[in-house]
Amino acid sequence: MISVVLVEPEGPVNIGMIVRTMKNFGFSELVLVNPNLTEESYRYAVHATDVLEKALIVESFEEALNLFDLTIGTTGKPGGRFIPYRAPIYPWELGETLKDYTGKAGLFFGRESIGLKNGELERMDFVVTIPTSDTYPVMNLAQAVAVVLYELSKGRRKAKVHSLEPSTRREKEELLRVWEMLLEVLNYPKDPERREVFLKVFRRAIGRAFLYGREVHTLIGPLRRAVRRLEECENARGGEV
Repeated sequence: MISVVLVEPEGPVNIGMIVRTMKNFGFSELVLVNPNLTEESYRYAVHATDVLEKALIVESFEEALNLFDLTIGTTGKPGGRFIPYRAPIYPWELGETLKDYTGKAGLFFGRESIGLKNGELERMDFVVTIPTSDTYPVMNLAQAVAVVLYELSKGRRKAKVHSLEPSTRREKEELLRVWEMLLEVLNYPKDPERREVFLKVFRRAIGRAFLYGREVHTLIGPLRRAVRRLEECENARGGEV
């Protein structure tokens, strides 16, 4: 199930137009983070007020993030420090990637003025960008939502039924925590900034892999055992591994 997440939307009209777009393309799950929601939003929603009325309103980005097993961020400015090791994908590639995904996915759109902040984009499993003209590359928020949802709705088919459940965000965070423990006990890389990059790369690899819960636990087991063995060796030798 895919939910649209609007992070601190500033324009009440845009909120109304976006819920209309959602209903046009068959999406009904909306999460609003600290929105500027007014009666004008409901007027512009027209026949999609039901989507707006049942929207989940939360106070923080972190609260919204924790609702989903898979998160997709959007940006109008590809490149930059938040993705030095992986390029964004395009909306049509996202549609192909998610076509059989059965977990809870959140599609995050940022503020009209500044979009999603770099720190927020770094928390995403995927980053999506819409290719536009260099002459005038910036799109209106409602237009950007329409383009992405159109691509997701194209050729939509019934998801395959899997006997295994997709991994939850909590399970993936535990796998990341054990990976961090392994890097710490190895003291590798020694440079804290490089080690942070290793963590970010691993986080995105987990997100892109669409791991099932059982697979995550299978990975956690030997990693955790490796950490214990290395700690035992370090303690026995009284020095670094």
